[in-house]
Amino acid sequence: MASPTTLRHAEIAGVGHYVPDRVVKNADLEELMSTTDAWIQERTGIQERRWFEEGKDTTANMGAEAARRALANAGLTVDDVQLIVFATLSPDYFFPGSGVLMQRELGMTGNVPALDVRNQCSGFIYGLSVADQFVRTGMYDTVLVVGSEIHSSGLDKSTRGRAVSVIFGDGAGAVVLRPARTEGHGILSTHLHAQGEFAEELIVKEPGSNREGRVDYAIANEADMYPYMNGQNVFKHAVVRFPQVIKEALDQNNYQAADIDLLIPHQANLRITQYVQQKMGLGDDKVFSNIQRYGNTTAASIPIALSEAVQAGRIKRGDLVCLAAFGSGFTWASALIKW
Repeated sequence: MASPTTLRHAEIAGVGHYVPDRVVKNADLEELMSTTDAWIQERTGIQERRWFEEGKDTTANMGAEAARRALANAGLTVDDVQLIVFATLSPDYFFPGSGVLMQRELGMTGNVPALDVRNQCSGFIYGLSVADQFVRTGMYDTVLVVGSEIHSSGLDKSTRGRAVSVIFGDGAGAVVLRPARTEGHGILSTHLHAQGEFAEELIVKEPGSNREGRVDYAIANEADMYPYMNGQNVFKHAVVRFPQVIKEALDQNNYQAADIDLLIPHQANLRITQYVQQKMGLGDDKVFSNIQRYGNTTAASIPIALSEAVQAGRIKRGDLVCLAAFGSGFTWASALIKW
């Protein structure tokens, strides 16, 4: 382990992802609510998504499978992991967090610590930033960062909830952080922001802890247990914050947008991604999108996309890769990586 006084870069040594087997196409949603495939694709770009299978998939075990694949990709085993950082807005339990459940699922020994991150769509980059600091300072050499979500069990699958329910899907992605093998490579910087005045613009309000009899209140106010989104306001802020936080990362490291080899944004909405792409002047070959097949998997979306991009050969050694996210909170974040 490095001396705590020696700062170093962390690199992504391995990637992996897992998505449930159940494919739900837009046509399937037409049977549940008043919507159409054309309406969904026009507004979001989504064609299908994955929904979990009860009794088979959990937030923790999907994360565990993604983690196994990331560790195998890195040439490591669970015995090498010194810290878990687990990002999700859909934990298996109210408490404890899913990080310890995944630790158990992986059969880890040695009391490996598990840290849970609740930053919704920005959760993976927030978690990556936390893990990066631990590797940089030398406290840990091998950190597992996971994003895993099960949205489908908490969606209002009626016409009332269609504006939100058509967007979200389930899945998990993971990366392994290790000290960079080459000077100048690895995570160059991360950038985190929040603006809590807009917290209620994208929210699941109940069951909240700030009432006596919160369970009874939630049952009486059932609609508040489903996600609410002010779509126009979220879009308006997202298309501003995405370019800002990407530029912040580029400026800090003396790069220009033209230097980006691949931008992997949080898969929120294909229309948002296309707007940001145009704003940044990036060609189609410089932006990775898979929302068409998976929908918005919040904290899992970036690691799933990153894993697929690596598998597809879209990222090679020496490439400049930028990750960016915006979501509930509002929170937004970016990470710039020399691969």
